[in-house]
Amino acid sequence: MDNAPTLGFLLHEVARLLRKRFEQRAKHLGLTRSQWQTLAYLAKNEGIHQAGLAEILEIEPITLVRILDKLEQRGFIERRKHPTDRRLWLLYLKDETRPLLASIRAIGDTTRAEALADISAEDREHLIRTLTQMKSNLIDACQTPVEDRETDHG
Repeated sequence: MDNAPTLGFLLHEVARLLRKRFEQRAKHLGLTRSQWQTLAYLAKNEGIHQAGLAEILEIEPITLVRILDKLEQRGFIERRKHPTDRRLWLLYLKDETRPLLASIRAIGDTTRAEALADISAEDREHLIRTLTQMKSNLIDACQTPVEDRETDHG
């Protein structure tokens, strides 16, 4: 029996350890993982509505509402009414949150540098290209139901 880790297991473990190390470094910020992830994704998608952000984060909308309530109470975000649909709330970062995001990015940079220590620039570029291609392959694969793909490919 082969004791080498499978690709999926190894990717999962690396991602878990990246999050763990990030959390160790970010503990002083006083944010939960879900809160800093929400802020990071919101920074890239300002003006998005709550359901759209929940979809990106792959969490239930009600779960996101609880996170947003806490972030709003702390003065990190604001909800604005949609100009034409009164049922929707659009999400924005408050200006005071931008320095916090800079700290989060710096912690991310440091954490990535630790993870990539002793890996050559060439190997880093190859890793990024490979993972990007894997992501693209899986996005394409997910567009076709499994039973259809298995029928088409035997």
